[in-house]
Amino acid sequence: MDRLSRLALPGLLTAAAIATSCGGDQASTPPSVAADQITLTLAVTSLIVPPDGTAVSVGATVTHSGSTEPVTLTVSGLPSGVDVTINSPGLASSGGLTFTAQTTAPPGTYALTVTASDGTVSSTASLSLVVAVVAKIGAGVQGRLATFMSTSFQPADWDYQFFALNPNATATLARLRPQHIRLQAIDGGVPQKDARTWDFTELDAVVNPVLSVGDHSPEFQIAVAPGFMNDANGHLLRSHFQDFANYCANLVKYYNTTSGFTDAAGVTHAHQPFQPITWWGIFNEPNINGLTASDYTALYNLVVPAMQSAGSSVPLKFVALELADFGNEPEKFLPTFVSDVTAEVDAVATHYYSSCNQSDPDTALLTQVTQTFVPHVQYIRSQLRTRPSLASVPVWVTENNVNADFEGPNGMSACNPGQKFVIDPRGTSPFFAGWRPYVFSQLAQAGAAALYHWDFDADRQYGEVDYDTGKPYLSYWVDRALQSFFPSPPGADIVQSVTSAANDVETLAVRNADGSVVIMIADHAVQAPTDNNGPGAPRTIIVNTSALGSFSSVNQLTLDSNTDPANGPVSTSIPPAPRITLTLKGYGVTFLVLKP
Repeated sequence: MDRLSRLALPGLLTAAAIATSCGGDQASTPPSVAADQITLTLAVTSLIVPPDGTAVSVGATVTHSGSTEPVTLTVSGLPSGVDVTINSPGLASSGGLTFTAQTTAPPGTYALTVTASDGTVSSTASLSLVVAVVAKIGAGVQGRLATFMSTSFQPADWDYQFFALNPNATATLARLRPQHIRLQAIDGGVPQKDARTWDFTELDAVVNPVLSVGDHSPEFQIAVAPGFMNDANGHLLRSHFQDFANYCANLVKYYNTTSGFTDAAGVTHAHQPFQPITWWGIFNEPNINGLTASDYTALYNLVVPAMQSAGSSVPLKFVALELADFGNEPEKFLPTFVSDVTAEVDAVATHYYSSCNQSDPDTALLTQVTQTFVPHVQYIRSQLRTRPSLASVPVWVTENNVNADFEGPNGMSACNPGQKFVIDPRGTSPFFAGWRPYVFSQLAQAGAAALYHWDFDADRQYGEVDYDTGKPYLSYWVDRALQSFFPSPPGADIVQSVTSAANDVETLAVRNADGSVVIMIADHAVQAPTDNNGPGAPRTIIVNTSALGSFSSVNQLTLDSNTDPANGPVSTSIPPAPRITLTLKGYGVTFLVLKP
């Protein structure tokens, strides 16, 4: 035993002796007292509340011991626009919470904390509150959806070998069911090489496969003039306007006559196999390629009659303008063209990109849809209606994608010369699955008769399929779904739809001739204002179809970050119901097909 232990021992013995003498044979113990305890349990851990005032309740069970004080419930973390009515247990063992969300409640998922307390002790439970988006589908008709989907090719030195490199590409293209596929020949794809010689090799390497698919009726856009007709900046010289008209007429002779034409070198050129082309676009983006509105109108009035006089075996149709559409460019061109055009016009075209800068956040790209795309289509249509002969001319959007930028000299951005070019993946990422359906719906309802993807075979910024491998991107499946569910012709009646959060979710519903209804729900909600190719914000949508009557079956097809680009989405069957609840976990789109 150490020294400290020996010193402490007498004191311990003394204390024991005192305890024995005062208490008899054994020590006394205090009476036991039950501790005050509360346990709170909620009937569910997650609750969906529609923003239409519908009450949604959750039960609360309380186990309370050691006290006779009443128990009250409180809730923290409620978002604005959501109210809660509390039924506290008091002295009972159960209570409940009833939530109602008004139309001002921002959609999303909120982490609430429910607390049960008797004033002394408390217990908490977590509740995930989902403020849904309500899409109410009505029975009224709001016009006709008659917008066809298509895609584009650019025969050129770097592009013409696509079909040769990818033998399955023709079948992949055909499954899109595109109409009037756009062919924009530039660079080596321009067949007239100089004032005397022609070579259609690169051009026909793309034209021939395209002629074999879809409606077999491409739009051949005569985008640029042969190089010898241009100035040092690649712009068509006014002194060569007639030469350009002759060039266009020879293209008609080549494709649309069996005899073809003979060039200045004495060589005869005739397309084989003979398969005429009906639709022709006259020049590409004149507003950024050196032509004023007056210049372009004069050129158009010269070219179209020259082509009509070329002896085509089929009547020709012509697409005018094909503007690079931004700022106030339509205002610069439409009044002059509408006033002064004398040649036939069968469609007026324009091009829309949401950005020309990879640094622009997702919010900026989405804003362009309603701030530029829609009002510009409406403006173009209003200008055409000012002249009776043009009033029924359709507006086609013959180029559309997320970002128009491309690599310039020394790897720099063509749109932003001081910035290094970086591929914008939003053209093929899940962002596209929220963006393109939104664009399609908005433009279709604004009156655009066509929406073209730019372009079919390219990279992750532009492509529907990869140029090198022919493998599809997510963008391919999105465009294929739009064409499949909203085919035009025949088109379908647009039925009324009202969405409680139109800034986040786009809804488009149509009724087909067979009585089936297709409802498209696109989630384009941005998770954070600074997101650039972000994941998007999850949204739960309650689709109210009660006004349409009953249906025997419902199929759902979703495209989002979970979609396998190699194989595409898979359709599933879901139970028919007057109110269908579905969740998109970020940028994406889902299609519901309701059959009577």
